[in-house]
Amino acid sequence: MIVLGINAYHGDAAAAVLVDGQLVAAAEEERFQRVKHWAGFPRQAVEYCLKAANAKIEEVDHVAFGRNPRAHVLDKVLYTLRKRPAASFVADRFRNMLKIRDPKSEIAEAFQVDPKRLRATGHNVQHHLAHLSSAFFASPYDEAAIVSVDGFGDFVSTMWGVGQGRRLKISRRVAFPHSLGLFYSGLSQYLGFPKFGDEYKVMGLAAYGEPDCLDAMRKVVMVNGNGSFELGLDYFQHHTNGIAMNWVGEPGYERINSDQLSELLGPAREPGAPMQDRFRAIAASVQAVFEEAYFAILDAAAKGSGGSRRVCIAGGCALNSLANGKIRPRRLFDDLFIQPAGGDAGTALGAALYVWHQVLGQPRAFQMTHSYYGPGYSQAEIDCLLRAEKAPYESLPDETLMPRVASAIRDGKVVGWFQGRMEWGPRALGNRSILVDPRRAEMKDTLNTRIKRRESFRPFAPAILLERVGDYFEQTYPDPFMVKVYKVRPEKRAEIPAVTHVDGTGRLQTVARSENPRYYDLIAEFGRLTGVPVLLNTSFNENEPIVCTPKEALDCFRRTRMDVLVLEQAYLEKDGAHAA
Repeated sequence: MIVLGINAYHGDAAAAVLVDGQLVAAAEEERFQRVKHWAGFPRQAVEYCLKAANAKIEEVDHVAFGRNPRAHVLDKVLYTLRKRPAASFVADRFRNMLKIRDPKSEIAEAFQVDPKRLRATGHNVQHHLAHLSSAFFASPYDEAAIVSVDGFGDFVSTMWGVGQGRRLKISRRVAFPHSLGLFYSGLSQYLGFPKFGDEYKVMGLAAYGEPDCLDAMRKVVMVNGNGSFELGLDYFQHHTNGIAMNWVGEPGYERINSDQLSELLGPAREPGAPMQDRFRAIAASVQAVFEEAYFAILDAAAKGSGGSRRVCIAGGCALNSLANGKIRPRRLFDDLFIQPAGGDAGTALGAALYVWHQVLGQPRAFQMTHSYYGPGYSQAEIDCLLRAEKAPYESLPDETLMPRVASAIRDGKVVGWFQGRMEWGPRALGNRSILVDPRRAEMKDTLNTRIKRRESFRPFAPAILLERVGDYFEQTYPDPFMVKVYKVRPEKRAEIPAVTHVDGTGRLQTVARSENPRYYDLIAEFGRLTGVPVLLNTSFNENEPIVCTPKEALDCFRRTRMDVLVLEQAYLEKDGAHAA
């Protein structure tokens, strides 16, 4: 049986396909369109997933969208009557409803086929149920507390409850317009980061300031009892003006915060303006108050779970790695699972899993242990490309390739590493990565100026062999998906300065040989050469979506000051490649 899950007409459009309950393929549309956070219909992602499943659209049995415009209709009507928001707000919500109200018809239109030829049953799955399903039904747990926190979807921003076997039981929800995701986005805009997805920048900036604006920030978001919270709505305007989205391509928020936020905190920072100390302090305060509300939600979920010591978390706020790294030290839970596409892309997977388990009643059989569900390319395809591009290269077996690449990294060279199937989710996890020596402090500036062209305050991630985590970090809990920040042991910080943030932390990836043997072997070889089983890993891109194809990798290699490119077994090195 084939179940196709889709996130469409929403940021991070994506598709995922299950065959007999097993995830076969999943990908974000941005990787094909080459537009970050693409928000239209993910046709190319769907086409890829069907190809990976060796199926045609006519052979799909169920198609599920991770949105349900019929959900909470009464709440929507009452809100509109009571608050009388701008006509643009109502029009935006109505347009959204029309786009996703009938998954089967939408598929038929997108693929220009007669709906009568489609055997699929269409399903609309509530946004947060899709989020929760994406985490719990992909986890190794038969029972756990479940939590979803994001901007909003289907008029809800937060939902929690319990997952048991093939069922989700919902305890509480927080309704629009109160949203931790929009709190963080609105404050990101205030700090001069206006784009959809810029919240990561505030997380990086937070380490450079002291949270000395807490009293003011607690007026912006107020934590109540039992896990609930409220926004100080005077400081926002999303609930009256709406949030405009480009339903064809790149999502774009209109301004979320109001003028009263600047009256409270002082003038906002213009994009690109110098970073003042007060903005660093505000970033630190944003993160601190976000954590107060986030941990209050998790505490309420724990208390309502019947004593479960496990939690599954999803939603855009589940990618706040600073907060996630503190969950176990706070003793809220002993075990946690956050699947790699915790944001809205993950609702494609969640919608499919919800249908498979909760609608169809099928037993649990899938567990997500890796993220490699995107397109892969054969060596023959790569060789054909390199010959056509007249790109000189050597074809090397791994016993020669691994020492060559590890030596290049040791010598200060910047390596583009392309292998296997592309990662699912926003993180490069060893298949579409740029790798450098973490022992070289200058590598932060090298990558930012030569390759990434991004703000200097943003940290880079350490990839470390799973069995060596305790040697370098204060926590040893595995994190294969790079969604938690841990403290680097004080005595090791000088050893790996390029991946140690200013606050002594690192957003690590733990690498097990069973999940990615070639990547593991490369890190192990670097460890053999240097005594440090860690590599700096950042996404293989410049300032666009992570590369998907060998051609995109080659183009990025050529236009940046990268030194070495590895495409499976093909080794390329620029003339005059130099150590940093």
